[in-house]
Amino acid sequence: MVKLNVAITCGYLFYDLVLLACNWSTMGDIFFVCHHLAALYAYGFVLTRGVLPYFANFRLISELSTPFVNQRWFFEALAYPRTHPLVVANGVAMAVVFFLVRIAVMPPYWAKVFGTFGTPAFERLGLAAQVAWIVSCVCLDILNTIWMYKITRGCYKVITGKLRGGKVDSKKSNYINNHTD
Repeated sequence: MVKLNVAITCGYLFYDLVLLACNWSTMGDIFFVCHHLAALYAYGFVLTRGVLPYFANFRLISELSTPFVNQRWFFEALAYPRTHPLVVANGVAMAVVFFLVRIAVMPPYWAKVFGTFGTPAFERLGLAAQVAWIVSCVCLDILNTIWMYKITRGCYKVITGKLRGGKVDSKKSNYINNHTD
């Protein structure tokens, strides 16, 4: 079951990378590319060697925030103003869910990871799998922390009405969403 979950996720990540490449001016973000490549690197070991299934599934929990992130893009593409109640509700839900499934889980995840260090099972993984596991997770957690900061800042601006220089801009003239705000 884990391999199926990971395989479906890898398919999504590959497809999303193609979409990002084809639509870089409107969708492109180097952080998304780094996220996808780090996940694919680690998940490659799960699929090819069958290692670390518990940790792979644990990391997949973070994708529960993806529907809210994608809905944000749809609202932008449909030119909904950022102050529209649906956009605000989605943004708040995105912030809460993103925090719960990507940030709040970091301490227990890393406690489990550190608990494996020095064990025979950790040694059996070999250096390549160890590096893929640890480096990809560090990269993903750094990206998630950066994104959480941006999400929180954006929520604060919309909720307090401080978007676009002190005023909430409900006009969408030539706005391109490249996920950098």
